[in-house]
Amino acid sequence: MSLEFWYMLPVGIIIATIAMASGVGGATFFSPLFILGLGLSPELAVGAGLVVEVFGFSSGVYAYVRRKLIDYRVGGMLLSATVPAAIVGVVIAHYANADILKLILGMGLFAVAVSFLRSPDDETEDALNELAHEDPDTAETCLVTADDEEICYTVCNTTEGRLISGIGGLFVGMVSSGLGELNGYFLLQRCRVPSSVSVATSVFVVAVTALIASVGHLYQVAQGGLTGLTTMGNLLLFTVPGVVIGAQLGPAVARRVPDRVMEIALGLLFSITAGLLLFEAGMH
Repeated sequence: MSLEFWYMLPVGIIIATIAMASGVGGATFFSPLFILGLGLSPELAVGAGLVVEVFGFSSGVYAYVRRKLIDYRVGGMLLSATVPAAIVGVVIAHYANADILKLILGMGLFAVAVSFLRSPDDETEDALNELAHEDPDTAETCLVTADDEEICYTVCNTTEGRLISGIGGLFVGMVSSGLGELNGYFLLQRCRVPSSVSVATSVFVVAVTALIASVGHLYQVAQGGLTGLTTMGNLLLFTVPGVVIGAQLGPAVARRVPDRVMEIALGLLFSITAGLLLFEAGMH
């Protein structure tokens, strides 16, 4: 182990704080940073990004387990699609051209940027605000939280959910991002599941899927010899503690920064990063 990447400790704290405050997976930030800033190969960058994300999301899962907000039935349903898809994504990433992966990641980041910059229409906001609780007599599922609050809702088309989340799982395996955003689209926008349960269940699904995908990438990196593993180890030595610290600061930041300000800032950041990735891929 060396001190080569010592600066990733403060960088990790900053990125994890932003990620936890915004609800965006950490690998969405780290993978482009590792490619553009550190010059790592896409496969090594994606693998390292996923490992970092697993550590960051683990604390989130623990918190939501204690609050009893995770719908394990829905989570299991989504995982039945995301885990196999993530494994396929890892295999594709191993054989795909590096520039193609950069293009895919760049386009994915542009899509994320657009989702942040686009203002939700009034009808959507009203529907989400009114949704909060469904009549327990008609709802399919009711959860009782650690605060003894009963949350009732109905999850819509599960086949559609598997398909949407499966696509997200494929992208996690290939380029480390996309699953959280697609889970949010299905659970929040398509099914109107209350946001507290949607976020908690999505964090659970992303954490498990990212863990499986990271193991796949670690195996692929190991096949290339000790050099790749050593580089990843040196990188994670400082990045992981930074993420653990940042994960604790994120919720406090989220309470102080207006949602729309955070969304616009992230949209602009991802737009710039996506442009740089696409430019770099096009130069080769």
